[in-house]
Amino acid sequence: VQLQASGGGLVQTGGSLRLSCAASETLFRISTMGWYRQTPGKQRELVATITNTGSTDYGASVKGRFTIVRDNVKRVTLQMNSLEPEDTAVYYCNLAGYSTPWKSVDIWGQGTLVTVSS
Repeated sequence: VQLQASGGGLVQTGGSLRLSCAASETLFRISTMGWYRQTPGKQRELVATITNTGSTDYGASVKGRFTIVRDNVKRVTLQMNSLEPEDTAVYYCNLAGYSTPWKSVDIWGQGTLVTVSS
């Protein structure tokens, strides 16, 4: 299973971008999908996740500005508004679930760069 990310790029402060992430195949169960981000010298941090029941979790710095939705069982979209230079990072899609009833998976996408210019 691979994660296919789209979106990202360069935007000015205050602008908006949208990131989407889709699993390449259907799994037995996808528990959570979401986005994390990382900048050089820092640990990867939570941006937003959504469970298969629709529960969401957001990093403190993006609450109120970013929204994650589940488009279908294996695709999610992150709407990023009011972007700030501090949001500049490589964004990684993540999927946690089960490929079979007894095999858990934790999959990362390759990362997509978001750059917010001041």
